Amino acid sequence: MLVDGPGTSGAATWQDQRWRDAALSWATTHLERVGRPLAGGPEQPHVRAWSTVFRLPVRGGLAWLKSVGPGSAQEPPLAEALGRWVPDRVVVPLAVDRERRLVLLPDGGPTLRAAGTGGPAAWEVMVRDHARLQIAVAPHADAMVALGVPDHRPERLPALVAELLADDEAQLVGQPGGLTAEVRGQLRARLGNYADACGHLAGGPVPGSLQHDDLHDANVFVAAGRHRFFDWGDASVGHPFLVLLVALRMVAHGLGVPHGDPVLVRLRDAYLDEWRSFGTPGELRELCVLALRVGPLQRALTWRRILHGVHADERAEWADAVPGWTAEQLAPGPLSAEPDRHPGD
Repeated sequence: MLVDGPGTSGAATWQDQRWRDAALSWATTHLERVGRPLAGGPEQPHVRAWSTVFRLPVRGGLAWLKSVGPGSAQEPPLAEALGRWVPDRVVVPLAVDRERRLVLLPDGGPTLRAAGTGGPAAWEVMVRDHARLQIAVAPHADAMVALGVPDHRPERLPALVAELLADDEAQLVGQPGGLTAEVRGQLRARLGNYADACGHLAGGPVPGSLQHDDLHDANVFVAAGRHRFFDWGDASVGHPFLVLLVALRMVAHGLGVPHGDPVLVRLRDAYLDEWRSFGTPGELRELCVLALRVGPLQRALTWRRILHGVHADERAEWADAVPGWTAEQLAPGPLSAEPDRHPGD
């Protein structure tokens, strides 16, 4: 159920002067503690229903203050933990306030997208680095769940998906853009196959790990050939190969190539090559097929969680994301040669 209440937030929150003053006061205090006092007025270039970001001029450069809604409450503690576990692969926070869902970050430099180097070869290097991050943090999967990161490991997905399909409000049943009875019936009829695919993933040799769930060229900084990943608001603990769902779709869109294009296959193979110690190339490709097959419904779960934390009057613009990704389960995947019937995220 998507019910408004005290545990919700949105643009109305981020633009409230009292909230802004308190958040910026907290950031100013911590910047002074680390020797980076403010050197100019803050700007708020990013205001979305589920998060906001402030650009803070500081002595010697920039810092960034991010606040997330309840649906992304895992981001501050997760960013803090990743800063301890893999500081060379992420942006290490300067300070975190878990209760208020604030994270203060140093400037990470240009993103891969902003650097203008986001061609196929650059993407291949980036997904390799992301696979290395996932392998490094896999031993911390239970610790991440304990921090509040949603547990979307494949053994849990069938029950979560059954609940998702039963949520009439989130699926906009009977409303424009909502899930139709026909599509819901098809998906329910396939739940046994979905559970089988999840079972194969759960029983496979690749461990559960951090799953970014929104990996693309604007969520990774690049400098001197070094990638540092950020923006963990959609993240969960799950089968790591699910991270390719959004990544491959974004590459297809950004490079203007069709689904099933050899560029996407090479990108998948570059990513899977980093997992070669866990299985043969054939085994890894089979697991990747299964991961991409179960991915859209998992993505719908993420959208439902994000929207659950948004003020009710701000959900309308994004509400069709849940039924959209749910219906996407029936569409060809990004490695299929058939044209995709839905635009994606």
